[in-house]
Amino acid sequence: MKPVLLIVDDERATRNVLSQALEDGYEVYTAGNGKAARAILESEPVDILLTDLRLGGESGMDIIDDALRLHPAPTCIMMTAYGSKDTAAEAKKHGAYYFLTKPLNLDEVELLLKQAAHTRNLETRNRELTEKLQPMGGLGAMLGESAPMRAIFERIRQVAPANATVLIEGETGTGKELVARALHELSPRAEKGKFVAVNCAALSPQLMESELFGHEKGSFTGAIQRRIGRFEEADGGTLFLDEIGEMDMPSQVKLLRVLAERSIERVGSNESIAVDVRIIAATNKDLETMVREGRFRQDLYQRLNVVDIALPPLRERAGDIVLMANAFVQQLCVENHKTSMRLSRAVLEKLRRYTWPGNVRQLRTAMEHAVVMCDSSVISIRDLPEYLADESGAGKRAPLGATGGVEEGSRETGEGDEVLLLEEVVKRAVLRALQRAGGNQSAAARMLGIHRRTLHRHIASSPQYFSEFLPKS
Repeated sequence: MKPVLLIVDDERATRNVLSQALEDGYEVYTAGNGKAARAILESEPVDILLTDLRLGGESGMDIIDDALRLHPAPTCIMMTAYGSKDTAAEAKKHGAYYFLTKPLNLDEVELLLKQAAHTRNLETRNRELTEKLQPMGGLGAMLGESAPMRAIFERIRQVAPANATVLIEGETGTGKELVARALHELSPRAEKGKFVAVNCAALSPQLMESELFGHEKGSFTGAIQRRIGRFEEADGGTLFLDEIGEMDMPSQVKLLRVLAERSIERVGSNESIAVDVRIIAATNKDLETMVREGRFRQDLYQRLNVVDIALPPLRERAGDIVLMANAFVQQLCVENHKTSMRLSRAVLEKLRRYTWPGNVRQLRTAMEHAVVMCDSSVISIRDLPEYLADESGAGKRAPLGATGGVEEGSRETGEGDEVLLLEEVVKRAVLRALQRAGGNQSAAARMLGIHRRTLHRHIASSPQYFSEFLPKS
């Protein structure tokens, strides 16, 4: 899809020349005055605004001010025949991405627009992926509105743009690879290179070196051709080393050297190959204990543990269980070509009581079993896996969080079971945030970690539910 470009200039000839020169690479709109420009900005999702400074009796800076109030705001570029350092500084103060002086050089304009479009693509990708990490957004293992998960989301956003090595710790099934992928996708490396994952536990010591660093033809029996390793494959991007605690000592030594020198040698070669790779490692083991016991190198542990992200087990964020279970059910109904289903109150009670040793992965698997086995619109106890349906598999009751209980006002099924829909969980979270913020919508949006416009959509979708926070007529 072409980026949308709006050209604003009161000279028809300038508009026509620019439009014809740029129409192959952009979806071009033109306007000869501020009124026409604002009408387009309000009706079309403009990516880049290219506006003249003087528009008859108006100023292009006023148009930029109005454009930057939109969400998402376009990237703004100012052009003028009256260029000066003061004017350029004023334009940038108003939020202009760049300042062009007339007469325009079309090559310079095209290059600048290409740079602006690239920057905007990065910003759009970051915004979309950030919203996926929000407690109110997306489906899957990253969903959560508990305090521990809010802290994780914030740490991911903070760490992602850096090049620092990250160590992700957590029990099996807590979503370590999802975090690693989010760190990559929210970083500039997403535009430069791939996300490459290696499961260290699945590789024998004999295969580890070849897998990571590659090999030359004939370097060992079976090496019938040259093969690049995962480091070269991930050049410019991110290499995720899962289950790093399973790596044998000789491989640890070689990995340490690569981290120090930022270069690799293929098996069977003496040639040093520079690689630009961000390392993210993950483990479900206690590496500090392994270091003390001599089973993991201390110097490698220190290299890997520049930034630590510790994922909480599901039993420590019980308030997310109902939210996630409902989300999984909705997602899995679509994947399995089933009509929409709901969880009965008895099932919700089972889910809250169980301790989930397999964490989020186990919860999703249990919901998939239930969706497949259910032949009605309400998932009941008999649809659950045997270890959940059996009373002996209930486990220790987990503490109820703010969204873990079935609250007054939950919907009733024909069988008398209350069910909590994901939409209702979201509405209640928004309502609580508005109440805590005293009706201040900007503050409530910040509490939820969402954009104010997203909050507005939630409110507008259920005006009666949020009536106390709507303007009185």
